[in-house]
Amino acid sequence: MGRKAVIVLPQTQELLSQMGQQIRMARLRRRLPSEVVAERAFISRQTLTAIEKGSASVSIGAYVAVLHALGGLERDLLLIAKDDELGRKLQDLGLPQRLRAPRVNRKETW
Repeated sequence: MGRKAVIVLPQTQELLSQMGQQIRMARLRRRLPSEVVAERAFISRQTLTAIEKGSASVSIGAYVAVLHALGGLERDLLLIAKDDELGRKLQDLGLPQRLRAPRVNRKETW
């Protein structure tokens, strides 16, 4: 059975390519050879090359492992969707209005 082709939008591919370039530049700034980073991330050198090219077929776990191997850069991933302004507005629009229950005359019986 052959591999399934990963279909991505052009904007997504551009984003992945930019991320791959930034990962490569971070590795080069640290003067780390690809073999060392791949070993630290527990991936193959070919997978690291695919990440640096922005391949959509590489798992996000491999991207995170490389960021970790470069010295804690994976923490920036926690900022993704942290301030989801549009999502919060949509959520607020979908919330039902609070309706009060009608008053009930209670007669106390002893």
